Amino acid sequence: MGYQLTPEVVRGTRDLFGAAVHQRQTLIQTLTATFDQAGYDPIELPLLEHRELYLKKSGDDLIAKLYHWNQGGRDLALRPEWTASVLRAVISGLGDAPIPLRLRYAGPVFRYERPRRATYRQFTQVGIELLGAPGPLADAEALGLAVTGLRELGIQQWTLTIGHIGVIKTLLNSLGLPERITSALTWSLQRIRSKGLDAVKQQWRDDDDDLPVDLASLAHLADQDLETLLLRVLPSLGVRLDSGGREPQAIIQRLVRKLRRGDDTLNLDRAWHLLSALTAAHGPAPSVMQHMRELCTEYTVATDALDELQTTLDLLKAYGVPADQVVLDFGMGRGLHYYTGLIFEIDGADGLQLCGGGRYDDLVAALGGRAMPAVGFAYGLERIVAAVAPAEIIPNKSVLVVGDDHSLVIQAAATLRQQGYRTAIDLRQRSAAANLNDARRREMSHLAVVTAAGIQLRDLNEQKAQ
Repeated sequence: MGYQLTPEVVRGTRDLFGAAVHQRQTLIQTLTATFDQAGYDPIELPLLEHRELYLKKSGDDLIAKLYHWNQGGRDLALRPEWTASVLRAVISGLGDAPIPLRLRYAGPVFRYERPRRATYRQFTQVGIELLGAPGPLADAEALGLAVTGLRELGIQQWTLTIGHIGVIKTLLNSLGLPERITSALTWSLQRIRSKGLDAVKQQWRDDDDDLPVDLASLAHLADQDLETLLLRVLPSLGVRLDSGGREPQAIIQRLVRKLRRGDDTLNLDRAWHLLSALTAAHGPAPSVMQHMRELCTEYTVATDALDELQTTLDLLKAYGVPADQVVLDFGMGRGLHYYTGLIFEIDGADGLQLCGGGRYDDLVAALGGRAMPAVGFAYGLERIVAAVAPAEIIPNKSVLVVGDDHSLVIQAAATLRQQGYRTAIDLRQRSAAANLNDARRREMSHLAVVTAAGIQLRDLNEQKAQ
């Protein structure tokens, strides 16, 4: 039996037609015009990137969702998000550009995840990156612009939730734990919120139990030397370093992390206590800020990052962001491991996340560029479509042009287009009744009948009202 093509769309993707496409284009135009007015220049980038670009700082959650393959000896991936791609382009092509550098983008990204409401495996991000500007002024500009974009779309009911990875890491660093453990604990916050502290602690123990070798005899080596040794030696001993889809480097880092945990039981207990307190730090800005200042006092850490965050919150008033629509949440992680400071999400009235972003001051250098502070965000267009009120998509002036003299019909169509009509010509030489029915089925506003005497324009909306 021969293969029979089944013309079905791939799961997690969609076909879009007519009015839906018009609506998406209109929303993108509104958002990009908003960015353009704020001084952000457009950038267009390929869908295809080297997979390595997304392995450095993206985090295990995003890496697990990559569409990737090897072709011609190259490990390639479809773009899963825009930020790393934008920075790659800036490093390679805009190294001499004046800073701060303001860039905007709109285009598809791909992630292999479970499809659900307004969540697809191919979706569109519309966003900005602000490069070369540190501190509260830049953070406030990004937050203010994200809110302004929603307002321009007519979305008034939303909640802006703000966290701060820098504050969290400062508190965890006070425990004297190795950097690797501190980083892993930081990115456990989101799982603690969703699964509970006990479940995450158990997962932490399980990760240690499934590691393939005991490292006690190698404890005297520095981390970097130990990683290099293990990468070379373990494969020659038949130890697989690709288990569970993880990268070999990630497996090695977990091995080293296991070794370094041996004497950290007490500090880990304190860390779990601290993370539990952080996940509880959620609510109106004044009360949460007070709670966080008390935590900083308890753990004897400076409040510089909190002070900057407070300045950002104060600046939001100038952007017209109502304080009662702002929430602080120090249990938010956002999944992407490149964030270093302020992070945020904006949810619609029904709780659907419309926008997300934050500060990533270390990412440019990690990708091979010169050190540069940076902040950015992206809307999920499909989420935006679900949040906006239904709009009239068909243009107000659309016309079907008909007539027996085809040269006159073509000329009349050109004249009507100059007058702002969206114009189509009858190509099938149908009867007057058939053309009238066709124009109505297409929800056109007018029918133009062309003769040697001129153009007779019939308003179909008026006739419909009658």
